[in-house]
Amino acid sequence: MKGMRVVVLGLSLSSSWGNGHATTFRALLKAFAARGHDVLFLERDVPWYAAHRDLTSPDFCHLEFYSSLQDLARYRESVASADAVIVGSYVPEGVPVGRWVQDTATGVVAFYDIDTPVTLAKLEKGDYEYLSPELIPNYDVYFSFTGGPTLHLLMDRYKSPAAHALYCSVDPDLYPALVRRKQWDLSYLGTYSPDRQPTLERLLIEPARRAPNLRFVVAGPQYPADIDWPANVDRIDHVPPSKHPDFYAASRFTLNVTRADMIRAGYSPSVRLFEAAACATPIISDIWDGIDTILEPNREIVLARGADQVMEVLGGWDEAQLMAMGCAARQRILAEHTASHRAASMERDLVQARRRREQEHRLPLEAGA
Repeated sequence: MKGMRVVVLGLSLSSSWGNGHATTFRALLKAFAARGHDVLFLERDVPWYAAHRDLTSPDFCHLEFYSSLQDLARYRESVASADAVIVGSYVPEGVPVGRWVQDTATGVVAFYDIDTPVTLAKLEKGDYEYLSPELIPNYDVYFSFTGGPTLHLLMDRYKSPAAHALYCSVDPDLYPALVRRKQWDLSYLGTYSPDRQPTLERLLIEPARRAPNLRFVVAGPQYPADIDWPANVDRIDHVPPSKHPDFYAASRFTLNVTRADMIRAGYSPSVRLFEAAACATPIISDIWDGIDTILEPNREIVLARGADQVMEVLGGWDEAQLMAMGCAARQRILAEHTASHRAASMERDLVQARRRREQEHRLPLEAGA
């Protein structure tokens, strides 16, 4: 179906600072708009993103800000008349926002969870920060950052009418393979997270201690001041998306580190995985179920449990091996995991949800005929 009018209420489109949502939304919605759809993105105006905005006038959608739940009433007509309304994870006051959307919208309503394992862990603890169990059956589609068995859990336990994997992706136009002088043997790009830090210690900081002749870098905000960084680990507080390709190109290898909830759930590839692979930078990753369905181990990605494996790769691979793995990963991403692939998938699932709604509305009439 062409020409849908879609409203998205997401954590942030305007600021990539301290979150992976913005780059995910940008790639997805740009590709979705290219398929002929009109998108309005509504973002809660909060000071921590307002101070770090790196996209204020997107050319692929309309971006507007609202100040409170009450302020959303200004967009009642847009939400009511949209063909589809999508609410994202971590939206401030997400439960009342979701309830308002479900009460207001006449088209398809969907939830896009870019944090599914974290969300489910919160629900298990009764933490309904941005989603509550009673909302899930009333979302026509649950788009999930996580695939695999989690989709059955969402439908069986939480009664989602339709749960579909909508993995993160990459805009290949913005993430090319560049030729740059190598500054680092191993890099990591990601916001600090307490449950990722032990893996970062194991797979980057410990190798840095063992190999003072090699260069490492950790880029991202919110790292505590008391972390004992080895002298050969550079720190960069923030790398804007426009500089990601240069960052990856300056790295012999880059590290993928996954949050604990994502590892337990499996099938939860981060946006950084797709971006680095699109840039043809060889990736060393922690290990979780389903990663082999995204990139093939030993040909498209290196999987490591500890510092010994990282050291073996850093010290033993020659330039030909590096180039072969980077090129293979890039080819896989371009063939299966671009934003265009995700936009086509989202469009298909929204159309199917609308058909289900139409069928459900027709059934009582047919039964009484």
